[in-house]
Amino acid sequence: MQDYHDFLSEVLIPAEELQARIAELGQQISRDYQDKGELVLVCILRGGVLFLTDLMRKISIPHAIEFMAVSSYGVGGRETSGQVRITLDLNLDIFNKHVLLVEDIIDSGHTISAVTDFLATRHPASISVCTLLDKEERREVDIPIRYRGFTIPNKFVFGYGLDIDDYYRNLPFIGVVNLEKYASRLHSTR
Repeated sequence: MQDYHDFLSEVLIPAEELQARIAELGQQISRDYQDKGELVLVCILRGGVLFLTDLMRKISIPHAIEFMAVSSYGVGGRETSGQVRITLDLNLDIFNKHVLLVEDIIDSGHTISAVTDFLATRHPASISVCTLLDKEERREVDIPIRYRGFTIPNKFVFGYGLDIDDYYRNLPFIGVVNLEKYASRLHSTR
C-alpha cells in the first residue's frame, strides 16, 4: 500500500481544528436538545464513524446511537450514481424520537435526502442533519443542514473517516488528494 504522503496535496483541516469544531458542535447539540425528549444519533456508515465517536463524547445529554449503511457510489467510488440503496437498516424504533443524522460529507445531497425521506416514514419527532463537511458548490438537492462542521471547496478529500478505495480513513486530519499523483500510482501498480 502506498504511503499517503505520495499523493497528499494539502492538509485542508488539521486534527486540532477538527476536534475544536466537533467540541463546539457537541455543545450546540446538547443545548438544542436539552429537555426535548429522546435523541438518537444515526451514523451513516462507514465514513461517519470517526465523526460520530468524537461527537457523541462531546454531547452532554443522554442519547442513543444507531447505524445505517447506504450505497450511492458507482464503480471506483468517486462519483455518485444517483441511485441510493439502504444496505443496513436501523434496529432501533425511532417513532416519536428526535433523530440526528450524522454524516461525514454532503456533496450532491441525493444520499442524505433519500435517507431523510426513508426515515420520515417511521414518524420520528424530528429529523435533522449534522455533517462534518459540506461541499456546498456540488449541491443538486436542497438539504437543510442544521449542524455543519466545515464548508469545503470541491476537492477530493480523505482522512478522518473518508477513504480512498477503502483506505486512509484512520488519518486524524482531512487531506486533499492530488488526483494526478494518485492516478499515476494506480496505473503503475496494475
